[in-house]
Amino acid sequence: MRRGGSRIELEQRHGIAIRALLRGYTVEEVADFLGVAPRSVWRWQRVFRKQGTRGLAAAPVSGRPTKLTHTQEKIVLRWLGESPIEHGFANQLWTAERLAGLVQREFGVQFHPHYLSTWVRQRGITPQKPQRRAREADPKVIAAWLAEDWPRIKKKPTVEALP
Repeated sequence: MRRGGSRIELEQRHGIAIRALLRGYTVEEVADFLGVAPRSVWRWQRVFRKQGTRGLAAAPVSGRPTKLTHTQEKIVLRWLGESPIEHGFANQLWTAERLAGLVQREFGVQFHPHYLSTWVRQRGITPQKPQRRAREADPKVIAAWLAEDWPRIKKKPTVEALP
């Protein structure tokens, strides 16, 4: 199984291994230093002997193609910065179900809401709920109360004041 890392990181790891082997380090020492199995280092060495540095290039990762294009992904992430009301929903709360429905409607791509939650989290967006505030709340009155009344209420009685 391929160890994680970008293509550049993998190629750097291969290069470090080969340079260390050429300097006289053993396969086991190199494998221990890089945190890989010795058989990987043996394989890299074999490929290097047959193909040179071209053989050490990281192979492209195969896998399922993405459902959304890069541009579509950016659009979906931009939606999350906007109000759901702008997209026809009743309140200010984005849910995975709502986002899945919107993606289906706009792009014709179907996502399961559970996967979509993971997809959004992988892109650095965490679930958040809007803060509830009373419509009648006056920030000036609240600030005055916190400055004047709250310190008086918060004070603990002194020992002399106790009966």
